[in-house]
Amino acid sequence: MAVSETAELQRGAQRYLRTAMRAPLLAADHERELAQRWRDKGDERALHELITAYLRLVVAMASRFRHYGLPMSDLVQEGNVGLMQAAARFEPEREVRFSTYASWWIRSAMQDFVLRNWSIVRTGTTSAQKALFFNLRRLRARIGDISDSAMSFESRRRVAHLLGVAEHEVDNMAARLSAPDRSLNAPLTEEGDGEWQDMLADEAEGPEAAAMHNHDSIARATLVREAMGDLSDRERLIIRERKLEDEAVTLEALGERLGISKERVRQIEGNALEKLRRALIARVGDPVAAGYVG
Repeated sequence: MAVSETAELQRGAQRYLRTAMRAPLLAADHERELAQRWRDKGDERALHELITAYLRLVVAMASRFRHYGLPMSDLVQEGNVGLMQAAARFEPEREVRFSTYASWWIRSAMQDFVLRNWSIVRTGTTSAQKALFFNLRRLRARIGDISDSAMSFESRRRVAHLLGVAEHEVDNMAARLSAPDRSLNAPLTEEGDGEWQDMLADEAEGPEAAAMHNHDSIARATLVREAMGDLSDRERLIIRERKLEDEAVTLEALGERLGISKERVRQIEGNALEKLRRALIARVGDPVAAGYVG
């Protein structure tokens, strides 16, 4: 980024902070009036005054998330999104101050932003995992476990109890927080010999295994196709639609198509599968063939 662009961003951030700090605080009655004007009449001037008065809340909340290593400007921007969401959903007749209501939306927006950007690996999806991510360090400090080493059994048990999560989830999150993302192109040594990706094992099957797998697949498909010739047209239709398609057709749909009940379709399907297994066993002489279809 050019120096002039960086300077402009800094000036923009300073202007934002000045605007946030200079905006007057709102009395409860006036705040309620502004919220009602925005909700009922779409008064954008009322919305602007309401939002501007609580920009300082966004700044204060963003400062609490700075230790995750994300730009303050991005945190503020996400907080502003949360503030706008709060304004869109606020119900002034509930006798709750807008600041109290908006705090939840601002914090939620920033937490989601941190979870999306703190690591290239998805960090938490459930509410319990999110609580663990944002509270683990604080709880470890509270119980006196402040080392960077693995958590003790007692510490892990206490944190799991306080947050209502499984102990293995505490262990996993502690490991994630203590081990930041590493580039696969990072050198293995200070001399730059090799990269971390050179140490990754190739789990793909070799050419011989791939050829054997392909041969077996073709052989199985041929056996099933030949065995299907022992079935009647209706049995072949039911087996094909129920067992050989990516999405199985329901018994009820097949019953309507064939003009029979779904229970009758189930009976025909069971009989056809048994006939198919016998036909496969007769061709290969091995009961394992019964697993080709079923």
